[in-house]
Amino acid sequence: MRVVAKGCRVLGVVAGLGLAACSGDAQVQSVADVDAAETPDEGDAADDASDDAPDAKEPLAEYQFPPGFLFGTAVAGFQVDMGCPTLPASECEDPNSDWYQFVTSPVTLESAQTYLAGHPPSDGPGFWELFEADLDRAADELNTNAFRFSLEWSRIFPNATDALDGYDALKAAADPDALARYHAILDAARARGLDPLVTINHYTLPTWIHDGPGCHADLAGCSPRGWLDKDRTVTEIAKFAGFAAREFGAKVDRWATLNEPFAVLLPGYIFPSAERTNPPARLMAFDEAKVVFAALVEAHARMYDAVKAADTVDADADGAASLVGVVYGAAATGPKDPTSALDKVAAENVFYLWNMAYMNAVVLGQYDGELDGTAVPRADLQGRMDYLGINYYTRTMVEGTEGATLPDLSPLTTFNPLGISAFNDDPQGLHELMMRLTDAFPGVPIVITENGSFAPEDNGPEYVVQHLAWLWRAIRDGADVRGYFYWTLLDNYEWNHGMDIRMGLYAVGDAQDKPRTARAHAAVYARIADEGAIPADLAAQHGPPEEPAE
Repeated sequence: MRVVAKGCRVLGVVAGLGLAACSGDAQVQSVADVDAAETPDEGDAADDASDDAPDAKEPLAEYQFPPGFLFGTAVAGFQVDMGCPTLPASECEDPNSDWYQFVTSPVTLESAQTYLAGHPPSDGPGFWELFEADLDRAADELNTNAFRFSLEWSRIFPNATDALDGYDALKAAADPDALARYHAILDAARARGLDPLVTINHYTLPTWIHDGPGCHADLAGCSPRGWLDKDRTVTEIAKFAGFAAREFGAKVDRWATLNEPFAVLLPGYIFPSAERTNPPARLMAFDEAKVVFAALVEAHARMYDAVKAADTVDADADGAASLVGVVYGAAATGPKDPTSALDKVAAENVFYLWNMAYMNAVVLGQYDGELDGTAVPRADLQGRMDYLGINYYTRTMVEGTEGATLPDLSPLTTFNPLGISAFNDDPQGLHELMMRLTDAFPGVPIVITENGSFAPEDNGPEYVVQHLAWLWRAIRDGADVRGYFYWTLLDNYEWNHGMDIRMGLYAVGDAQDKPRTARAHAAVYARIADEGAIPADLAAQHGPPEEPAE
C-alpha cells in the first residue's frame, strides 16, 4: 500500500500515487482514497512559471521544433577540464575537489566498494585549455545555439569561505585565474551565439567541505562530511551560488543549481555499484541518506534565492535577468511483468522514490523527509523553480516484492533493488516521462539538460533521431519543452569509469594533443539543429515506429 496522510489536501497524483500536505497527526490512507481526493491547486511555482509560457501557436509541422528552441550540448567541469596538452598541471589540474581526491586516493582506489577504473583525471580531454576550439565545433560544426557547462566550486574557492560574508570579501578570496578562465569561456560561448546554461554544482565538492576518502573509510568519524554537514554545506553552497551569480550574471541568464541530486544520494549512500558510484560510496547508510536528501532539497531553494538576489543583469535582453532551475536525472519506469499487480505497484513506487519525492519538494514545496509517501508543505521551498531540467537516459523495468526490501529506508521499497538499472535505452520513455511531469507540474517549463548514448559507435544516429522524435511528440501532445542538450560534446572522464565510457559527439584521442574526431551522429545532430527540425530523410531512416493505435 502506498500512503498519504488522511484528511490532507492531495497535491499531486501521478498514476495513482498521491502526495498530501497536512498539519497535525496523520493516518495512513489507501490509494483508493487518494483517487477520490480533490484536484490539486497549482502551486506558486506553477503560477510563476506559467507567466513565461509561450503563446498559443499553430500546430507544429511534423518534427518541426518550436521557434526559439534550444539545441545544445553539455559538459561538466570535472569531467572535461583536466588533461590539458600544454598547460602546466598547476594551471590545468584541480586537486581540491572531493572527486579528485576520491579517484586518486589509495584509500578509495584499493577499496572494492568504490568501483574505480583507476584513471587519473589528467586522462581527460583538456577543455580548460582547448575550450575555444571546442566551442567552435559546437557552433560552426554542430550548428547548436546553446551550451551547458559547470563551475567547479573548488577551483574558484580552494579554501574555506565560512568566515567570509558579502561579494567583496568573497571576491578577494577567489582564485583570480579561475575567474578569468570562466569569464573567457563565457565570452567565447556568447561570441559564437551559444546561450550559456551554467550548472553551479555538478556533483563535486571542495575538500574543505567533504573528505571523500575519509568518509568512505569512516562515515561516522570523518570530517568534513559534505552533505551530512547539512547546515554548513547548504549555507556555503548558497554563498557560492550568490557569488557566481553576481560575478557572471552579466553573461548568464540560465542557471542550474544542482546536477542530479538522486545520483549523489543513491550511489553515494545507498547502493554504490560498478554502474555508478559517488563519494563517499557507502552501502545502505539509510539514516545518513535521509540527511543528505534533506540537504539537497534545501540547497536548491537557498541557491535559487541567492541567484535571484545576485543576478540582476538581463544578459540577452529578453526581459528576465535569471532563469533558475535544477537538473534532475529522471527515469521512466514500468512493471517487469505488465500482468503482475506486485510489479505495477513496485514500478509506481520506484517512480515516486526515484523521481517525485525530490521534485515534489523543490517544485511544489511538498517535503517527504521520511520517503514514505507523505509530505508536509514548506513555504521556504515552494515557488522556486523557473524551469525543470531533466537528464533522461533510461526506463527501468521493476520487479515487485510482497513487502519492503529496504524498510529502514522506505516502506515503499516493494521491489528488487538489484534489478534496477540506470542505463537502458528507451526513446519512447522520454515521451512518457514528459507527459507525466507535465501533468504533475503544470505550468513549469522543461529543458532536456542531458540525453546521450552509451554506445555511440553502434547506435548514435538512431539514438539522436529517435529520442528527438519522441520529444517532439511530447511537445505536440502538450509538454512545454524549451530545449535539448545532447550529452556530451566530447568524450570525457565518466566519473568512476574514468575514460572507459565514451559518449561524445566527438571522440577524443589518447595522444598528448587530445585530438577530436567527429562521430557519425555529430553530423545528424548538426542537421537537426540547423533546420530546427528532424529532416524527413533522417526521420524515415532512423525514426521511431508508428505510434500505437488508441
